[in-house]
Amino acid sequence: MPASRVLDDLLPRPGGPLPRVAVIGAGVSGLVLARMLTGAGFPVRVLDKGRGPGGRLSTRLHADGGTFDHGAQYFTARDPLFQAQVNAWREVGVAAEWRGRIGTLERGAVTPSSKESVRYVGVPGMNTLATVLAEGLGVRTGVRVERVARDGKAWRLTSDSGEDLGLADVVVAAVPAPQAVALLEGAPTLAARAREARLTPCWAVMARFAAPVALALDGAFVKDSPLSWAAREASKPGRASGERWVLHGSPEYSAAHLEETPEQVAPKLVEAFARAVGTDVRAVEAVAHRWRFAMPSPPLDTPALYDADTGLGACGDWCAGPRVEGAFLSGVALARQVVAGVAGG
Repeated sequence: MPASRVLDDLLPRPGGPLPRVAVIGAGVSGLVLARMLTGAGFPVRVLDKGRGPGGRLSTRLHADGGTFDHGAQYFTARDPLFQAQVNAWREVGVAAEWRGRIGTLERGAVTPSSKESVRYVGVPGMNTLATVLAEGLGVRTGVRVERVARDGKAWRLTSDSGEDLGLADVVVAAVPAPQAVALLEGAPTLAARAREARLTPCWAVMARFAAPVALALDGAFVKDSPLSWAAREASKPGRASGERWVLHGSPEYSAAHLEETPEQVAPKLVEAFARAVGTDVRAVEAVAHRWRFAMPSPPLDTPALYDADTGLGACGDWCAGPRVEGAFLSGVALARQVVAGVAGG
């Protein structure tokens, strides 16, 4: 489809029989990699433990018809290739510019942003972009790959339930670094690099309010607070009306309260939001979601990891940068390395 053409024809088609590729993880980087290699003629499978593709491109649908983007909030584009992909998404209406009022918030004091950043969102939700990237790919969800072990010249994949997931010649871990380590044991150097990466957690709260919150911002970087971010969902293009907010806990708060239950965290972060706004706002409903591996701090100094001799690799925003764009470019980089490895062989 037009929204995918930027990636589908980006790589040359190597000659001869091509290796079977298994991509573990259906977030942005894994889907970009799978899309590019499929376009180049590789047989590709994508396996993901979630209920659908997307990773942190997540959108939660509420019973009232409203939505919450409780993972990635928006994205920017600096790289020309990623900007071309964003333009293609915009052409078919699955992405749009978010022109909400952005600024900082500190105990009731609002400071509008002085940066002229162009921010984009998926339409009607952030997960729409993952759905588009996954179209036409062999994505299997609801399966967690636990083991990648040598079987002759190939790799055999096994799920956490003991299911044999078949063989692949190339296996890519497009998952957070701590989860990638075990999948890269066949390439000790790569496993060691993945072990170096540090990712901070984030508690996200999806809150509904009966009345509009009196705040002259639609997206706020929150200072001096357990919160780091708050966003008015209905201010994003293509969203239903209603006073819905996504609240992100700061890395420090999220780490300190990592093992608390969602029921414990949600009211605390709503209370922190009220303090930040400086008025008595009370949610009629608040649900918390824990992102255990939310942000690389810092990312590695390489766009992707790949060992052509073993056929093992890894990609993600923890390699190329803590943004949707970083995940995208990491998938692109690894796809190019896989093709180069085949051509070099």
